[in-house]
Amino acid sequence: MKVQIHPSWEFALRKEFESTYFHELTTFVKKEYKETICYPKGPLIFSAFNRCPIEKVKVVLLGQDPYHGEGQAEGLCFSVPEGISHPPSLINIFKEIKNDLNLPYPKNGNLNRWASQGVLLLNATLTVRAHQPGSHQNKGWEQFTDSVIRYLSDQQTHLVFMLWGGYAKQKSKFINASKHLVLTTGHPSPLSANRGYWFGNKHFSKCNAYLESHGKIGIQW
Repeated sequence: MKVQIHPSWEFALRKEFESTYFHELTTFVKKEYKETICYPKGPLIFSAFNRCPIEKVKVVLLGQDPYHGEGQAEGLCFSVPEGISHPPSLINIFKEIKNDLNLPYPKNGNLNRWASQGVLLLNATLTVRAHQPGSHQNKGWEQFTDSVIRYLSDQQTHLVFMLWGGYAKQKSKFINASKHLVLTTGHPSPLSANRGYWFGNKHFSKCNAYLESHGKIGIQW
């Protein structure tokens, strides 16, 4: 699998791409895409990186798996193509933005507009078999994306890491909280949100306040 990724990331992550685990991961992914239906489409696997070059990263938003339904996954966590119904987690994200920043609920669930402003919309696992959530976990993707988080923490300053839910919170151990803002809360899924673990977190205003306090332009959520 020739990695279709922005040159800035290709240079930064070259050791990962040359590693044994990544070659084994590539073999697995190629076989899965050949023998089964997988998401996102091959050219979109590294969309999060291609839409947000390394030098533009301000915010890292971590998801777990790509959406596993037809037409949903596009390589950006929580994002769906324009015209696709918003999944429940995305609905709750937009509701919190509306309440936090007094913005109208958006019609478009495509989050490229965030990526272009410096939000790395990173899933811990970059591929999935259709209708089988978690099917590509523990094959090497997590090792790769953990390395991405470590790299950004080590090499950059004053980034905002948004870690939602128990799985994402585990990644805080890779982040130097003395030079970055780490925001944690419950997952925006209905199960968590309905128990009071999501709404009212005000992560979006907190993110922008932190960025602006360090001379950066806030995100137009």
